[in-house]
Amino acid sequence: MSITRTIEIDGKDILFKASAAIPRIYRLNFQRDIYKDLRALEQSVNGSEEGESGLDLFSLEMFENIAFVMAKHAEGSIPDTPEEWLDGFNTFSIYQVLPKLIELWGLNVQTDVEAKKNFAQQSVK
Repeated sequence: MSITRTIEIDGKDILFKASAAIPRIYRLNFQRDIYKDLRALEQSVNGSEEGESGLDLFSLEMFENIAFVMAKHAEGSIPDTPEEWLDGFNTFSIYQVLPKLIELWGLNVQTDVEAKKNFAQQSVK
């Protein structure tokens, strides 16, 4: 099961997809753990005001990579690298996009947890 959401970036509607495949795709492409990276980004963004630059370059790159993977997973026709994909945008605020991606990921994880609970209840009967 997967969840999709359209998020406006730089005046364009971009489709993003969260599913159980995302952690594997992210790990294969960037050799990193998406769970740890999303948690670190969320903590960094929550501690900063929009307009402040509370993120270092590494955190910004993590955000770009996560957004790219979720967009590429939703729409296979986008370019094959984050650099090519990002080249299609002007500057946009991470503070507007990242919370929506984190929320999308949370909905995906929440759906997985509920399914496990229902399965456990059924197997007890």
